[in-house]
Amino acid sequence: MPLCLRVSAQVPLLLNDEENQRFFTFNEIEALPDSTASLAFGQVLSKQYARQFRPSKLSSPKTGEAGWAYWYRIRISNTNNTRKNWLLEFMDQTIDSITVYSPRKEGGYSKTSFGAAYHFDERLYHHKNFTHNISADLQGTHTYYIRIVSHQPVNVIVVLRSVSWFIHYALDEYLFFGAFYGMLTVFGLYNLMMFFAIRQKQYLYYVLYNVSIGFYEMCTDGIAYQYVWPNSPNWNQYAYGIALYFASVSGMLFTLSLLHVKARAPKMYKIFVWAIALRSIFFLGCLVIDKCWFNYKIIEIVPLLLACYTGFYVMRKGYWPARFFVVGYSFLFVGFIIKLLIALDVPWLPFGPVTHYSLSFCFIMEMLFISFAIAEKVRALKKKKDYVQRRIIRQMKQNEELKDNINRQLEEQVKERTRELYIKSEVIEQQNDELKAMNLLLKEQSEEISRINVLLEKDNITLHNDIEKVTHDRVMSAEVDFEEFSRIYPDRETCFGFLAKLKWEKGYACRRCEHTHYSGGHLPYSRRCSKCGYEESVISYTILQNTRIPINKAFYMIFLMYSTKGKISSHKLSEVLDIRQSTCWAYSSRIKKVMETKKKELRNAGHKGWSKLVIDVDDD
Repeated sequence: MPLCLRVSAQVPLLLNDEENQRFFTFNEIEALPDSTASLAFGQVLSKQYARQFRPSKLSSPKTGEAGWAYWYRIRISNTNNTRKNWLLEFMDQTIDSITVYSPRKEGGYSKTSFGAAYHFDERLYHHKNFTHNISADLQGTHTYYIRIVSHQPVNVIVVLRSVSWFIHYALDEYLFFGAFYGMLTVFGLYNLMMFFAIRQKQYLYYVLYNVSIGFYEMCTDGIAYQYVWPNSPNWNQYAYGIALYFASVSGMLFTLSLLHVKARAPKMYKIFVWAIALRSIFFLGCLVIDKCWFNYKIIEIVPLLLACYTGFYVMRKGYWPARFFVVGYSFLFVGFIIKLLIALDVPWLPFGPVTHYSLSFCFIMEMLFISFAIAEKVRALKKKKDYVQRRIIRQMKQNEELKDNINRQLEEQVKERTRELYIKSEVIEQQNDELKAMNLLLKEQSEEISRINVLLEKDNITLHNDIEKVTHDRVMSAEVDFEEFSRIYPDRETCFGFLAKLKWEKGYACRRCEHTHYSGGHLPYSRRCSKCGYEESVISYTILQNTRIPINKAFYMIFLMYSTKGKISSHKLSEVLDIRQSTCWAYSSRIKKVMETKKKELRNAGHKGWSKLVIDVDDD
């Protein structure tokens, strides 16, 4: 077929002042792949290669092989003497190199190069997309040649726009970007303040997730190239992959923390751990082996499906904050599917602003519903806290009434004993006068008095023990200061004795040979196996092992953590115990982990529950 006939078969776009923009599509754009990337422009113009141009089979052509050069040919017709200024705009911001050969009025072609591999300041317009001006002085129909080279597959979306419409559309687009990134900033700052206020890791994970999503969107939109690294184009090749990795990992960590996956779905928790590990290995492979692996964004469907399924599973188990989580991630899943369909060039899905910005919209909706989920969780925690506080108040009232009743009984008993003693003393005084001459009777009365004194001494001992028991019960069921707590556990010896009773309450068995006979060890209350000689100290295999805090203060810290359900801060512990805040934070975190592990056992443990935190620690 002659060259002139093949060229005439291509449909040119007409510069029409009544229109503002037109997309080149199907037979309006023709393609010629160059696998060696060595064809010169003169060769492309020759008859041999001009015949090899083929109309696009897709609405928007795609480059398939990394490192190849792809030539495209478009035709523009100016037969109506347009009064507008026009430009070509390339919508994919990830194209490394674009070279446009434009016809000149005096003949021949002018060459213009730009792309993601060039400095941003070299662009004609400081806009995230690539643009090239069209000369309005050319009359008739002319052919433009475009050469594209990129390290990854890209969409060749070419739009003919008037400059005035380009400016109008660009301003609206940047307004949308401002609103989008502004909302991301608001979400991030809000959750950062919540983290500093509540100190829950889920807020920190969510802040990292918001920042990573914003950074990823900036990379894919070209905003990061324009404002963050305009003079470092190499970052365009893999910055989006780094952002996507942190978004994926922080999203999975946030899911684990928000939904309490470890406690509510242990099997899913293990799967999440493996997913995070494998995603991290793949990320390191992308950085070290081949950065082109970052293009396999399809792997992000794995953590997305994991999060959706886990949210649905936990919601069915009765955890209602998960319902907002499921709705939010459903939006994100829809956005991901739309982007996947666009990448697969599904013909019934038109390319436009709705589909182009669908993922950004879904990100906003997901973050909105996730915020609802966090608020619902906080509301549930507040409700639970109020319930616990009411129970504590009722218990304190009961304790106060019990204390008052015991005090009244003690007062009545003391008064009664005092009256008895007073009456008996009068009798004795009267009898002394009468028994001056009766030594035998005096001896009998003396014996009687001695017997009464013994009874009184026993009663006083009993009363003293009752008072100590009441004091101990009151201390163990109410919030008391360290001085009052120290009355029960005043020194190291007392604490060791208490630990020994708890630890070997069910009998002693050597941890090496399981022998049950022992002798005393070198340390107080330690036990040495009489068979193998293994010595076990009283604090071994307890929460007090390897701690440098004085043991009575450690006891009090455990008691405070238990009585406050772990809500007391490390700053308050440092103030109460006169210990460094970092030490209090580290030890209280250790206690919280044990409380979380033994949550079911501690639920109805009562005032003895804090002792379970001391002993019930796994041997590992």
